[in-house]
Amino acid sequence: MITGALRQTGRLFALAAEVTRAVFRRPFQFREFVEQFWFVASVTILPAALVSIPFGAVIALQVGSLTEQLGAQSFTGGASVLAVVQQASPLIVALLIAGAGGSAICADLGSRKIREELDAMEVMGVSPVQRLVVPRVLAAMGVAVLLNGLVSVVGILGGYFFNVVMQGGTPGAYLSSFSALAQLPDLYISELKALVFGFIAGIVAAYRGLNPRGGPKGVGDAVNQSVVITFLLLFFVNMVMTAVYLQIVPPKGG
Repeated sequence: MITGALRQTGRLFALAAEVTRAVFRRPFQFREFVEQFWFVASVTILPAALVSIPFGAVIALQVGSLTEQLGAQSFTGGASVLAVVQQASPLIVALLIAGAGGSAICADLGSRKIREELDAMEVMGVSPVQRLVVPRVLAAMGVAVLLNGLVSVVGILGGYFFNVVMQGGTPGAYLSSFSALAQLPDLYISELKALVFGFIAGIVAAYRGLNPRGGPKGVGDAVNQSVVITFLLLFFVNMVMTAVYLQIVPPKGG
C-alpha cells in the first residue's frame, strides 16, 4: 500500500512538471483555453458569490462576539477582513474550483481515456498533455485568481453588513480598524494562494482523469477521488503557506 501511494504521488508530481514545461511550448491551444476558462467560470461564479456571503457573515459575527468579550470592539472590522481575505476567500475558491470545475475536467479526460481518444492522439504524434491538460490547468488557475477577488469583496461586504447592522457596530470603526491592521501583502498572499490552489485542483483532476480504472465506473470513482485528494492537499498547502507568510511578513506596525 505504501509503495503504491508513493508511486502515485511520484506520477502526480511528474505530471505537474510535464504540464509546467508544456506551458512554454508551441503551439498554445488558445481556443481550448478560452472555452475551458468560460466553462469553469460559468459553473463557479454564482456559487462562489452565494457561499461567500454566509462565510463573511459567520466570520464577522464570531469575531465581533470575541472582540466584544475582550473589550476590543474597535478591531472587529480589521480582524474579520483579514480572516476573509487571507483564509476564507482562497479556500472557498479552491473548493469550488475542485468540486465544480475539477470534477468536470476529470470526467471529460476520463471519458476520453476509456474511449481511447488519448491513445489515438499519441499515435498521431499529438501530446494529450499539451493539447488538453495545459489549457484546463491554466483555465482553473485564471478563474481561481479572478474569483478570489470577487469572493473577497462579497465576503467583506457581507461581514460589514452583519457587523454594523446586527451587532451595532459603527461604519467608521469598521473601516478604521481595517486600515490599521490590513496591508498590501495580505492581498498578495491571498491571490498567490488562489493561483496555487487552482494549479493543484487542475493537476489532480487531470491526473485522475488520465488514469481511470475499470471503464465508466472507474471514471466516476476517479472523479470522487480527485475531489477528495484535492481537498486534502489544499488544506495542507494552505497551512504551510500561511505559516511561511506569517514568518516572513511582519504584522502591520510590528
